[in-house]
Amino acid sequence: MKNNIQLILLTIVLFGGCKNLTAQSDFYAVDSVQEIRIYFDDPNWDEILDSLYVVGENGRLLGDVSVNGTFFSDAGIRYKGFSSYSSSRVKNPFNISLDYTHSNQEYEGFNKIKLSNVIQDPSFVRETLSYEIARKYMPSSRSNYANVYVNDTLIGLYTNVEAVNKDFLDTHYGSRITTFFKCNPESLDLNGENSNLSNSPGSSISDYFPLYKLKSDEEEGWYDLLNFIDSLNDNPATIENQLNVDRTLWMHAFNYAVINFDSYIGYAQNYYLVKDVAGKFNPILWDMNMSFGSYRLSDASVNWDGFTINEAKTIDPLQHVNSVSVQPRSLIRLLLTNATQQRMYLAHMRTIVEENFSNNDYLTRAQTMQNVIQSHVIADTNKFYSNTDFTDNLTSTVSDLVDYPGITELMDDRATYLMGLPGFSGAPTISNLASVPAATTAGDNIWITAEVADANLNVLMAYRFSESESFQTVVMYDDGNHSDGSASDNVYGAQITDIANVVQYYIYAENDSAGRFSPERAAYEFHEIISPIGYQDLVINEVMAKNEFTRADANDQYDDWIELFNSTNYKISTSGLFLSDEASNPTKWELPDAVIEPGNYMIVWADEDTTQAGYHANFKLDAEGDSLWLYYSGGTVIDSVSFDKQYSVVSYGRYPNGVGEFQELYPTFNDKNTLSNESVVSEEIFLFPNPAKDVVNIKLNSNESAEIRIYSMDGRTVEAPFQTNNEGMIVFDTSDFSSGVYHIHATFSDKEITKKLIIANK
Repeated sequence: MKNNIQLILLTIVLFGGCKNLTAQSDFYAVDSVQEIRIYFDDPNWDEILDSLYVVGENGRLLGDVSVNGTFFSDAGIRYKGFSSYSSSRVKNPFNISLDYTHSNQEYEGFNKIKLSNVIQDPSFVRETLSYEIARKYMPSSRSNYANVYVNDTLIGLYTNVEAVNKDFLDTHYGSRITTFFKCNPESLDLNGENSNLSNSPGSSISDYFPLYKLKSDEEEGWYDLLNFIDSLNDNPATIENQLNVDRTLWMHAFNYAVINFDSYIGYAQNYYLVKDVAGKFNPILWDMNMSFGSYRLSDASVNWDGFTINEAKTIDPLQHVNSVSVQPRSLIRLLLTNATQQRMYLAHMRTIVEENFSNNDYLTRAQTMQNVIQSHVIADTNKFYSNTDFTDNLTSTVSDLVDYPGITELMDDRATYLMGLPGFSGAPTISNLASVPAATTAGDNIWITAEVADANLNVLMAYRFSESESFQTVVMYDDGNHSDGSASDNVYGAQITDIANVVQYYIYAENDSAGRFSPERAAYEFHEIISPIGYQDLVINEVMAKNEFTRADANDQYDDWIELFNSTNYKISTSGLFLSDEASNPTKWELPDAVIEPGNYMIVWADEDTTQAGYHANFKLDAEGDSLWLYYSGGTVIDSVSFDKQYSVVSYGRYPNGVGEFQELYPTFNDKNTLSNESVVSEEIFLFPNPAKDVVNIKLNSNESAEIRIYSMDGRTVEAPFQTNNEGMIVFDTSDFSSGVYHIHATFSDKEITKKLIIANK
C-alpha cells in the first residue's frame, strides 16, 4: 500500500503497515485455486486424526504433502476447528505444519497451512470476502481457496487462510518475539464472559489460563496481559498508553458493519492480541467463515438471546452505549463512552460502508470469487450445501439447520440503515493539505495545514517518524498564529518540531454530528513527507566479522555484527534503507522501520537468522574479507566499507567515531569507537582481553614470524618459547596461570617488543 516515490515535497501515501509484502505470494492470490495433496501411510488416518482431536493437545499425524506440485516430507497434520469439526464428517478442517519434522520446509515463505471446510456458508465467499475487506483497514490474513486431496482422493474445496503466527507478526508488527495471545476460551460458555478482557476472573494469572492461550515464548506475557486487563477496566482514560485504540475501533467497526458476531462482539472469542514494537496491544481478527449474519448468537447486549436476519440488518453499532452489556465488554463499552472515540468509531464504519457496500463493490468481488471457484464447488461432493445453494446464497436466504442470509439481501439493507444513523452524516470536510515549507529537510520545524469545513469541535493531527513509534496527537488551530492564514478562515495549522527524514501523519476533524479522517483509512494509511538523508548521514560505524567472545545476541550466540551510527543532529528513520554484502543485490536485506536518535547506534546481527529477536540480517560477513553497503531502495549509496581478514580480538571501525577512516579497533559494541587504554590495536602486538582469564589472544600486526616468550614479574620464563610461523593471531591458554602480572616478549629479526599482561584467574 505504500508509494515508493520519495519526494521532498508533500506526498500523500496510503500506507497500510505492510511494507514487507512488496513481493506478494501467489499462494493466497484470490484469482487462483491451490492444489494440496496429503499422503498418509496409515490407512486409518481419519480415525487417528479424530483421536488426536479428542485428546486436544495439538498432536499431529505425520504425512507427506504436495503443494501445487512441490513435495514436503513428514509434515505434521491435525484437524482443527470447533463447530466446524465432527468425527462423522468426511470434510474436516486441516492444520498443516510443513516444518513439523524438517525445520527448513516452507512454501513461498509459509510453513503453516490452515484449511477451513466452508461450513456455515453456502456461498463459499464469506471468509475470503471478509478478509479482503478487512485488509483495507488493518493487518488481516490473506485468504483464497484450495482443493484438498488425501491419498489422491478429493476431499473438497477449502478456504486457505493465512495463519496468524510469528511470521504474520514479523510482517505486520515489526517483531516475531513479542507478547502474543489467542483469545478463545478452552470451552465456550454461552452464559459466561469468555475472552472479554474483563478483570472479573480474578487477580492471579492462573485465573485467565482457561480463557486465553499464550502463543509467544516468554511466560512474562501473562503479566503483560493481566496488567493490560487491569488498566483497561480500572483506568480506561489512560488505556491509550497500552492499547492501539484506533486499531481496536476499526475491528469493532468492521464486526458491526458486516455482522461478524462470531467474534469479540458476540461471545468474546476468535481474535488475537499482539504487542507491537511501540509497546501497545493490538487486536487481530480471526475466523470469519460465519460473517455476514451467518452467526446470530450473542451474550453481549440487547440481542443476548440471538437475533433474526431482519434484526441483523438494524443492529445498533452503539448498543453497548445506548443500552446494556449483559456480559462485560470492556474493550468496546469503555472506549465508546469517550465522545471523540465514539465519533472516530462511526467514521471508520462509514468508510467501510461507503468503500464496499454503498457502491456495490462487495457484490462485484463476491461474484468474481464465485466465478473462480464455481467448477470446483460443483466437483466438491462433500460440501455441506447444494450447487443451487451456492449460487442463491449470494443474494437469497438458504435454509438448512439455520437460515443463512443472502449476502446482498442482508448488506444492502444494512448499509442503508447504517448510513441513516446519527454520526454517519454531517461530518466535516478536509482538503488542501500542505506542509510549510513545502521543501523540507530533516531536522526542520514544519507546519502542517489543511482546509477544514464544518468542524466546531476538534481538529487534530497525529504524527510519527516511524512505524516503530506510536502516533502523537496535537491540536490544529484556526487562529492566525499557526501558519494557518487568517483567523477563522477554515484553514488549520499545527507544528511538528525537529522532524526526521520521514514524517507520517493523518488529520481528524469532528463536529457535534460526526467525525472524519484524512486519509479516510487512517491510521492504517497515512500521509507521508520524505526528506531523503544524504551521503554518510547514517554511517556504517563498526563491523565485526569474527565475533567469538565480544558480545552475544539475545540467543547467546556470538554472531557477526554491524553497528550503524546517526552522525547528524536529527532523528533518522530507517524506512526504505537496505544493507547488502553484494553490490549486485542492493536490496538484499531491508532494515526494520525504526528511528535512530542523533548520536545513537543500531546493531544489526549478520547471521542469516531473521527469526531471532532484535535486528538480524539475511546474510553473514566473511572474516577472510568482505564488503558492505548501506543503500536507499533506489540504489543510492548512503555508506559502504570493505575490509580484509578479521580477527576475533579486534573490530573494524571508524576512528574518530562516526567520521574517521576505518581501522582495526578495540571492539566497542553499541558505543563510541575508542582506542584501547592498554595498547593501540594498530601497534605491532595487541593483547586481548587484558586482563585475561582462561585465554589471551596475541595479535601480531606484522607479516614476519616472531618468537614469543612469557615471563613472570620476577623474570622467570613461565612458558617455553614458541614461533608464530607468520600467523596473524595466536590464542594462548592461560587457565593454569596464577593471577598476577606477566610480560609477553616478542623477538623479531630486527627488534624486540614487550607488552604487559594481567592474569585475573580465580
